[in-house]
Order: sequence, then structure tokens, then C-alpha cells
Amino acid sequence: MSGSLWLKPPSTETPLPAIPRPRREGHAGRATPPPADASAAPGARPAGPTAPAGGELAADPLDELAERLGGLVAVAVHPDEIAAVLESDGMTDDHIRLTYGRADSFELAEDLYARVERRHPAPEAPPGGAWHTGLAGCLLRGLVFALPGLAYVLAAPLLAGEQGRFGLPGGTVPLLAGAVTGWVWNQSLAHRAYTWLGLGDRPAAARALLLGAPAGALAGAVVALAAAAPGETPAALFAAGQSVYLAAATVLLVLGRERALLCALAPLAGAVPAFRWDLPDLLRAGLLLTALTASVVFAGLVLRPGARRGAAGRGGPPRATSVPYGLFGLGSGLLVLHAGIGDTLVSGAGAVIALTLSMGPAEWLLHRFRGESLTRLRTVATAREFRRAVTGILVLCLGGYLGVLVTLTITVTLAWPGAPWPTQPRLVTLLLIGTVLWLGLLLQAFGAVLSAAAVCLLAAAAQTLEPAAGPVAAGGAAAVLAVLTCVLLVRPTTHRV
Repeated sequence: MSGSLWLKPPSTETPLPAIPRPRREGHAGRATPPPADASAAPGARPAGPTAPAGGELAADPLDELAERLGGLVAVAVHPDEIAAVLESDGMTDDHIRLTYGRADSFELAEDLYARVERRHPAPEAPPGGAWHTGLAGCLLRGLVFALPGLAYVLAAPLLAGEQGRFGLPGGTVPLLAGAVTGWVWNQSLAHRAYTWLGLGDRPAAARALLLGAPAGALAGAVVALAAAAPGETPAALFAAGQSVYLAAATVLLVLGRERALLCALAPLAGAVPAFRWDLPDLLRAGLLLTALTASVVFAGLVLRPGARRGAAGRGGPPRATSVPYGLFGLGSGLLVLHAGIGDTLVSGAGAVIALTLSMGPAEWLLHRFRGESLTRLRTVATAREFRRAVTGILVLCLGGYLGVLVTLTITVTLAWPGAPWPTQPRLVTLLLIGTVLWLGLLLQAFGAVLSAAAVCLLAAAAQTLEPAAGPVAAGGAAAVLAVLTCVLLVRPTTHRV
């Protein structure tokens, strides 16, 4: 521990001829000089300090103390903090009365607090890696979200068949059943694993994925096989493989292995020639199986820490807290499927590809919103200024995302041979669905996932029951989520970390 501020213990006799008075600006008063001959005064000490010459003010020791403790006093928010410092340094009330003319440490602390101007340090900026994710990483995630769509191009001749149920092409029902099951399960599983990662327990996160991913793959495969009608066996088998891939991709994405997933999906690039030329069925099946096998192998390699003994973790998050995230995955997934039901198969697929690719920039904009709002939380002084600043950031980020979505839609239309130009109603519907997805992800990021899931599920149910009401349902959901976002995110307490 550091030593005392005072090098000598206080004496019982004051070395000053009189109690000093605080200095004031101007000529407020003068100290009374002692007698000219101190030895002639009755009871005077034989030796002692003489009064200042020329009637000058006696030096106030409180000024010297304020200068010496100025750094501590300037950052104090209450005089009691200063009193605690004085007492911890060994300054007694006797010393304070004799040296500074104050009754105790609290009175002296109040005088010091009043004398020294407040100079509170500015809040430190958060670490750069928390809410400033690089754009390249987010674009990579958007790419690996969209690349699996090439698997449908490769598998299209293998899945071709007679007209299916509900007016859909043959094999569509088992494909959708397996995909929706995988979305719900893997969203919940990813939330649970991310919660373990947030607690700093990576082995426990790997353990949760090791147990949950195979179960999700099995559930999706069983549902797809159960939903298959006679003659839809090839589609059901493809849906089972799709469920396995979704489980492996969830493992790799949660554990930050996007590059490994990209390498595993590289064989799907063989679908590009299939847009113009017919490929042999054996080559198509080989490319699909190669990509699927590589994904499973990479996922198994990164899950090795979860297989160790003691990796299960203790006192983990309740499993029920992950259910709303699965429901949000169900609602958002159904909305994307409805966006893919267009006038032609090509126009619907183009909308789905644009939405999928936009998830990378959407994630980056979510990080930007969080980082900019925390910056405003440190720099603005009033709640009104914060509300105005956050609203502006929200408008800019949402507008940026919709601009990216429009750009991707036009790019996909130009790149796809024979793709029709999107009509204005379909483009408006696509933008409304994009608004719902981005605002829902934003609310989910701030913990309001139940509200986002409820709105998305209601909109998806309305479109399922009445497909013609798609634009109205998407517009209503976008309006509700916009109101919820403005009410929640303009409050400073929502952004505390």
C-alpha cells in the first residue's frame, strides 16, 4: 500500500499564528497581524512564525491541499468520496481542526468539492471488435447462405415428376416440410449454442451442437419422408440430405467456420454450366454428394471439443428460452417461401436468391446500428437528442438494406438467362418482406424475439390462407414491426451492455 500523503504526524500545536482565511477574489479582507513583539505578549511562545510582511493575506493550506488532491477531487461525484480518501490517508479530525480550521473530514471534503471544478473523464469507447464486424465476413456469410441454392439446379432433373399436390410441382411438399423443420430446429439450436459462447464456454457450445445437430437432421429427414406421396421418393431423399446439410451448416456457422463451409460448397459451382447445358445425372449426383460429405466432415472436425468429458457445462440456459427463436425462424422462412412463389419459377427463385444474398449485408448493418447507437449513447446529453439520433440511424440502416436488396434483385434478373423483369407490385412486396426480415432480426438482436416471431408468424399465416393478401400482410407486418422498433430502441436503457 502507498504511504501517507503527510510525511510527519500532525503536531498538537498549530504552526500558524492564526486560523487562515480563504482567499477571495479582490480585496475582501486582511488578516490581523500579530503584535510587533511576540515575546512581549503574555503567554506567547518564545519562538514562532512571523506574520506576513506588509499586511498580506496568510497562506491558506486548503489551497495547497486542493492542488495536491486536485485529480481525485475533480472526478468525485460527491463530497463523501473525498472524505473517504482523507480518512483512509490517516488525516484525523484534530489535524483538520488545527491545520485547516474545519470541524472534521466531511466539512473539509465539502470545501474541497466546492473549490475544485468537476473534470469527469469521457467514457471509454467500446472495443472495436464487439459491434464493428467487417463487411467482408458478413458478405461471406451471405454467400454461403445462397450457394446451397445451386443444389436445386443440379437436382432439378432428378426431382422432375408429375404435378404434385396443392398445385405445386411434384416433390415440393416433402422438400418444404424438411426445410421448415430444419429452420425451426436449427434456429433454436443456434441460439442455445450462442448462449454458451456468450458465457465463454466454447466446449459446452460444441457439446450442445454435437447433440442437437444430429437430432435436427434426423427430425427433418423423418418429416420429409412422412410428407412424401407415392412417386416422390427422390424428392424425399433429397430433402433428407438437405436436412443433414442444414445441421452441418449450423455447426460451422455458429462456431465461425464460414470459410470451411465455403470450401465444402465449392463442388456446387458445377451447377453453373447446367444453366445452359445438360449435365449427366451421375455427375449431378456426384457433385451433390461431394458437397454434402465435405460439409459433414468439416462439422465433425470442429465438434471434437464437444466430445470431451466434462464439456456439457453447468447451469446452462433454460431450453425454453430458445423456442421463440425457432418460431421466428419458422415465420421468416415461410415469408421467404411466399416471396419465391412468383408468376414463373425463375422470377420466384430470383427473389429468394436476392433475399438470401442480402442477409450478409443485413447482418453488417445490424452491427453498424448497434455500434452507432452506442456511440450516440456516449456522446449525446439528453434523451431527446438520443431519440432523434437513433431514429436517424435506423432510417439510414433500413434504407441501406432495402437499397442492397433492390440492387441484388436487378443483378440476379440480369444474370439469369430468360428471367423476366420484376413487376412493380412484386418488387414492392419483396421490399416489404425485406423490411419485415430486417426489423425482425433487429428486434431479435435486442431480445424482443417473441414480438418479432408473433408478427412474422401472423403475416405468414395470412399469406398461406389467402395468397392474394400477400402485399397487405407484408405491409401490415412491416408497419407493426416499425412501431415496435421505434418504441423499444429509442430508449437509452435498451442499449445498455
